[in-house]
Amino acid sequence: MTDIPMIRMASVDKHFGELHVLRDIDLEVARGQVVVVLGPSGSGKSTLCRTINRLEPIDSGTIEVDGQALPAEGKGLAALRADVGMVFQSFNLFAHKTILENVTLGPIKVRKSGKDEAEKNGMALLERVGIANQKDKHPAQLSGGQQQRAAIARALAMKPKVMLFDEPTSALDPEMVQEVLDVMTTLAKEGMTMLVVTHEMGFARRAAHRVVFMSDGEIVEDATPDTFFSNPASDRAKDFLGKILTH
Repeated sequence: MTDIPMIRMASVDKHFGELHVLRDIDLEVARGQVVVVLGPSGSGKSTLCRTINRLEPIDSGTIEVDGQALPAEGKGLAALRADVGMVFQSFNLFAHKTILENVTLGPIKVRKSGKDEAEKNGMALLERVGIANQKDKHPAQLSGGQQQRAAIARALAMKPKVMLFDEPTSALDPEMVQEVLDVMTTLAKEGMTMLVVTHEMGFARRAAHRVVFMSDGEIVEDATPDTFFSNPASDRAKDFLGKILTH
């Protein structure tokens, strides 16, 4: 069973009106693998990420998570979404709930955990992301970095099979970026299957097993970080790296 990829996309196409945002995407992510998706703005990275839990419907093709095809809607989709943790650029925490309540809400409502168990697990997760001392505060009382770490804890509370990160640090002040990347790096080391859309090249080099480079809705390269950063195969990737790695 273990050779079934955790994420499988085959011949996936997606349009927004006239714009062809995903062109015949084939991608597999093995369980325990960390795949970082890089590319210029408008290359389709975020859309790719959002199709995997059907936040964006696709026009054609197949997407499977752990061998199961994505249901179009209904209970099956809700169950699948519970297995796929998602962390966005904006933290999407519930403003009127405490940090601990934010983390326990999903397990209680969706996974039907008891409150005590959910709180015990929630505290362990807040400990893991380094904000256990903030549990009774509301999101607005936390820094952006702390809010994003709370959002990661909230996603992990559902015990997902895979975590999707859509530019999780791009809304943060520079001094907060590292604290969030550190949590993600730890998750990666612990064997969580992760697909990460990011501009953070250091994280891509350190934590990724593979770098997928997208341009104009296509996957142009799929290589190890070493190969991609030191010897990109395509002009588009060379151009991209030239722009971001020149100081």
